[in-house]
Amino acid sequence: MRVLLIKTSSLGDVIHSLPALTDAARAIPGIQFDWVVEEGFAEIPAWHPAVAQVIPVALRRWRKNLWQTLRSGEWRRFKQCLQTTEYDLVIDAQGLLKSALLTRYVKAPVAGLDAASAREPLASRFYDRPQSVAWGQHAVERVRQLFAQALGYPLPQAVGDYGLDRGAMAADAPAEPYVLFLHGTTWASKHWPEADWRALAEHLDSRGLAVRLPWGSEPEKARAERIAAGLQHAAVLPKLNLRGVAAVIAGARACVAVDTGLGHLAAALDVPSISLYGPTLPLKVGAYGRAQVHLCATGPLAGGGDRHQPCFDGLDAARVAPELDRLLASLESH
Repeated sequence: MRVLLIKTSSLGDVIHSLPALTDAARAIPGIQFDWVVEEGFAEIPAWHPAVAQVIPVALRRWRKNLWQTLRSGEWRRFKQCLQTTEYDLVIDAQGLLKSALLTRYVKAPVAGLDAASAREPLASRFYDRPQSVAWGQHAVERVRQLFAQALGYPLPQAVGDYGLDRGAMAADAPAEPYVLFLHGTTWASKHWPEADWRALAEHLDSRGLAVRLPWGSEPEKARAERIAAGLQHAAVLPKLNLRGVAAVIAGARACVAVDTGLGHLAAALDVPSISLYGPTLPLKVGAYGRAQVHLCATGPLAGGGDRHQPCFDGLDAARVAPELDRLLASLESH
């Protein structure tokens, strides 16, 4: 059976779809997926053994340069790629109008969320097989339920398995044990205060524990350098692509992360992590998996979802350090 999956973005949403593929592969021997995904995240689906082909799409870039996209033939080649393979089913796991429109170019039945379940109800008009999936549960579980209903197998009751090989991913990681600080994020309000990152780094440094800091932009690099400055066991990593960051995450003893896509990647790679939540809450979109510790702010703005207003009251380094110590101690006992 060959299925086309449409789940284009974001990084966290793409990662949240992986356990559904694992469920399907276990329930339907021989099933294969092709996956339409934004070009910036195209490496991730290829890491799953049930994915036969990754089809990059560049909706974000194309919208900004529509005339150039049409002139260059990129859009035409993308449509041709969708029409090259015969599919038994298309699953739109995005539930948006932009993703639903892409299903028009494939000659196969289309499954997706019904009008009461999709983020954009109008998208359901493009589906031959709309499925009802309740709100109020984690995004991973919603995608797992969509797949189970669309493909006709019983929903597994166990915690979802992302299907990634952490050992293989960590092959290029440093050999020495280290704690990874995933400090970069897009929302200004999701940034844990730099002074707390520094205090946590000093705490680990005093224990002789190595800290590594990746970065993806010049401001992130500058922040990482300030956090690590003068500490014997802390180091800023070189610029890495997504595959390189994944290797460093996979090789980490543990991670401390703000609410960011790389934190979800740490959970997908089964790396014990502490995730820090200020303007967001972990119930529906938090790091999902084993050995995942969620710490939430307690101030009046906590969980408010404001992109700009800082809100980490009650979640400082003095609270995080003991939790991290306990997590590391539990790893040593196993």
